[in-house]
Amino acid sequence: MELKFMISEVLSTSWKYTKSQIWVLAGLFIGYFILSSLIGVLLMPAQGSIVGNIIANLLSIVISCAFMLGYIKNMFQTLDGEEPQFSAYGSQSRKIVTYFVASLIYIIAVSIGIILLLVPGIYLAVRLQFFTQFIVEENCGITESLKKSWQLTEGQVMPLLLLLLTMIGIALVGCILFFIGIFVAMPLIYMMQCYVFRKLNAVSANEIQSF
Repeated sequence: MELKFMISEVLSTSWKYTKSQIWVLAGLFIGYFILSSLIGVLLMPAQGSIVGNIIANLLSIVISCAFMLGYIKNMFQTLDGEEPQFSAYGSQSRKIVTYFVASLIYIIAVSIGIILLLVPGIYLAVRLQFFTQFIVEENCGITESLKKSWQLTEGQVMPLLLLLLTMIGIALVGCILFFIGIFVAMPLIYMMQCYVFRKLNAVSANEIQSF
């Protein structure tokens, strides 16, 4: 297995980029948290009926998908040395259905793997994790994004598993620091994932050209 990235380098470089736009990235995450909480409170009376509950859940899903797509785009903008733009959320909104269906397939596959014997679920989670980045960065479709993530992570399961454990550790530290730290930890975690995606994708492209 050829090691294509080092955890220490990913962490230091990702923090450098995150820190350069920390107020914007943390602010956007806080804004999403407040908006989701507010909508949840406002729609609480409507959840007493089946129709109201369906509407509330659909709205929550749409907002969550729109935020994630736009936020990942913001990460790529930061990696490109640009200031994260709020317009990213509008430009990525047309991919909501693609992202939602791909996420559903991802969740079902990982859940089945975990129920069966835990390890297969973790393995699938690691191999398929970059489908969102492919949807945002390369406008891939549902099956294409999952397939490309599988191909991209070939031979990198152990390094990516260590990366996942590092991300979980960062999230735990963020929660311990009066919970406020999570609003710094989450941008860093997403930045690390997007940085590794770019790094693996660049190596993969070079290997194809060499071949």
